[in-house]
Amino acid sequence: MDRCLLNLKEYGWCLVEGVIPMDRVGAIRRSVADTVEKHSNNESLKNGVGFVPGVIAQNQEFAPYLAHPKMMRIANSLLGEHVRISFTSAIVNNPGNVRGGWHADWPYNQNNAGHMKAPYPDVVSHLTTLWMLSGFSCENGGTLIQPGSHRSDNNPTGDNGISPDEVLPGELQATGSEGDVLVMDSRLWHASAVNSTTEPRIALAIRYAPWW
Repeated sequence: MDRCLLNLKEYGWCLVEGVIPMDRVGAIRRSVADTVEKHSNNESLKNGVGFVPGVIAQNQEFAPYLAHPKMMRIANSLLGEHVRISFTSAIVNNPGNVRGGWHADWPYNQNNAGHMKAPYPDVVSHLTTLWMLSGFSCENGGTLIQPGSHRSDNNPTGDNGISPDEVLPGELQATGSEGDVLVMDSRLWHASAVNSTTEPRIALAIRYAPWW
């Protein structure tokens, strides 16, 4: 966990292994896939991505793990003793989905109606976590990240001279096993990658915030 916190500080991301036990992750994956099929945002499906915002209102199968000791160690270290969940969504990258644009998450995404206006301060104020209900690989669309970009005071959503669709030097794809969690400083530039397999890649996006 110390290494994870150091990676978050230096590079803006880390991988936390085994948060959801192997004997539970399959059932949760199937449950979330069913929820996405029933409630997915039709607009997002045009790009080959199933998306359900506020998914915890429809599905609480994953809720017991949100306060896992590993996750709370990170959240408390960076955001203080009192933290809350500010965002839950289910994301399914279907085979052949469109590559997404580089962005940072709220409150740094300059396209959001409410956002922190760039240039913003070099302070951690939100954590974005991607819960791997399917294993993430380069083939199935493991999330694209730009290490170190969290130290920038803007991002490609804010007219910073970099196109959201640009392939960037040093970009990586985050990979991991089912049950692992990708943790990112919400300022980190990231994008959805193309799923070139025949199976959907199923994940949850959960954001942690200070109490305020």
